[in-house]
Amino acid sequence: MDTRRFRIVNVFTVDGDRLSGNPLCVFEDARGLSSEQMQALARQFNLSETTFVLPSERATAHVRIFTPGFEMPFAGHPTLGTAHVVRALRGGDRVTFEMKAGIVPVTSRGDTWTLQAAKAPLTKPVAASRAELARMVGLPDDAVCDEPLWVNTGAEQLVIPIRSAELVRAARPVPELVIKHGFSDARDEAMAYLWAPDGTVRFFFTQHGAVIEDPATGSACANLGGWFLARGHQLPLQLKLRQGEAVHRPSRLELNVDEQRRVFVTGSVIELGSGSLTL
Repeated sequence: MDTRRFRIVNVFTVDGDRLSGNPLCVFEDARGLSSEQMQALARQFNLSETTFVLPSERATAHVRIFTPGFEMPFAGHPTLGTAHVVRALRGGDRVTFEMKAGIVPVTSRGDTWTLQAAKAPLTKPVAASRAELARMVGLPDDAVCDEPLWVNTGAEQLVIPIRSAELVRAARPVPELVIKHGFSDARDEAMAYLWAPDGTVRFFFTQHGAVIEDPATGSACANLGGWFLARGHQLPLQLKLRQGEAVHRPSRLELNVDEQRRVFVTGSVIELGSGSLTL
């Protein structure tokens, strides 16, 4: 019998609300678990992501991130939530994580955590027209107000600028069009990240043929920073993002891009509970 300890945390929480933000399961010690077991455990919990903490010779810890369907090279809310757990286990307000995307530094001020994006942003153009992307999420043809881009600061995503917060809130993805226009070979899934100038954002992704909305997406927040860099935005940049209201999980994220073109994502973390399971 193999007993494993885990913790449940919420990431990008709002004003101390313990049931806000994006939930995450963190396995404290994943030594001895196979990749297949990690994937099965992520499927068992069925959260956006589940993380597994392992020893590292290059960083504070080696962290593997699994959705219910596949392993990710990098993700934002798992990084911040896992840092919160690692601090509880080992102490220290600064950690580094070895991930598939690279070494990711994370720092804290109390229970507010900041990560630096896993790598400098890579961008590429989008094949679909602005009107096609607008129709993909059920919006008028003129809803996309600037150049959409594929952006990768650790996990590739489709970043789509939308004219107004009202339009972002009105978005209703069309699954067959999301799969057609939003598919990424890098992640073997389709997605769309919508953002409005006031900081209202929504992230949609596919899972088993259905389109799901994420409560809070730190990797997409980092990719929005990459979008601003690609579009030549004045630096430094700071933007507060609101996400999750449509799925009744209000979340707050902060994006910062400094004059050295480094991208940072910040959010608060609350531990909700802990337990163990036996394999």
